[in-house]
Amino acid sequence: MDSDDSFVLLSEEQLIYIITIPLSTSIILANLVIILGISWNRQLHNTPNYFFLSLLVADLCTGVALPFIPLMGLNRHLSFSSCLVAHVFPNFLFLAFLFNLVMVHYERYICIIDPLHYSNLWMHRSFPLTLLVVWTPALLYASLPAFGWNNWTGSDFNSCCESTQNLTAFSNCLANTTSCCSYRRVFPNAFIFLEVYGLVLPAILAIAAMTGHVLWITRGQLKDICRLHRSVERGSQASDQEQKLNLRYTRCVVAVSLTFLACWVPYLIYMHVSIALVVSDPKRSSTTHIVLSCTGIGSMAVVPIVLGLANRQYTEPALKLLQKLRDRWRPRTQASEEATV
Repeated sequence: MDSDDSFVLLSEEQLIYIITIPLSTSIILANLVIILGISWNRQLHNTPNYFFLSLLVADLCTGVALPFIPLMGLNRHLSFSSCLVAHVFPNFLFLAFLFNLVMVHYERYICIIDPLHYSNLWMHRSFPLTLLVVWTPALLYASLPAFGWNNWTGSDFNSCCESTQNLTAFSNCLANTTSCCSYRRVFPNAFIFLEVYGLVLPAILAIAAMTGHVLWITRGQLKDICRLHRSVERGSQASDQEQKLNLRYTRCVVAVSLTFLACWVPYLIYMHVSIALVVSDPKRSSTTHIVLSCTGIGSMAVVPIVLGLANRQYTEPALKLLQKLRDRWRPRTQASEEATV
């Protein structure tokens, strides 16, 4: 690899770190705040919140691995074992986060559509088994390249070296093929297509379907409440209470829609752009693709944070701590102002 290639690789890595480090830090801190809020409040120590706690841990790990996920698209000089770890471990954390997210949405979905049998679910009867069902498949699938499903063969050694610009650099790269690490040498196309269209996309569609069904059920219940209210009040026009309920439902729909647009749409765009690059030009790595990968994965990792911040019980300890700090800061500022006067 010549100086030009080294400069390009360094600039791409710097761009990735510039985008992902602030996102990663924010995701880690927000998850820690919510985790501490659940841990300190004993009233929240129940099975549904344990499920959400597992999601927060997976999201925190995803925040830690966030800077390393876009690096998979770059060609780096790593040994076989280091290359596997650099690709398999972040992929495992991402899949574990996605499976935990589906599990939390499913648990809350069942709570709404079937509240009478909610406590009898197998998820509540055997919580450790649920964690195994969520975390183990993610680990097994992500580890398949380590068990032989990879492209680490002699015929693919040149794929990393073909991105060099001159014959001398190409010859030097061929002499050091054992350290040429690329995601195409770890993940075959079949592995990528199966993960995207067999795991990731169905999981996102399942989350969207459950959320849409819950909103539909909520709308029906709201109509029933308004109908009963009108029959009791014996009025044909909507009362202030009905208008407040409709306004609250509208705000809920708007919040859900904005969350989907802000968190899921960037990742869906990144996912399809990545598949298009794999099919059309697998050796191409552009700045646009790097930006899409960083923002897409980062925006999806914000979903549990939005769910956590929407619950005041989760954030109550942090708010109390901020209030105490503010109350302590006010007397000092007032004393300093009086001293200056």
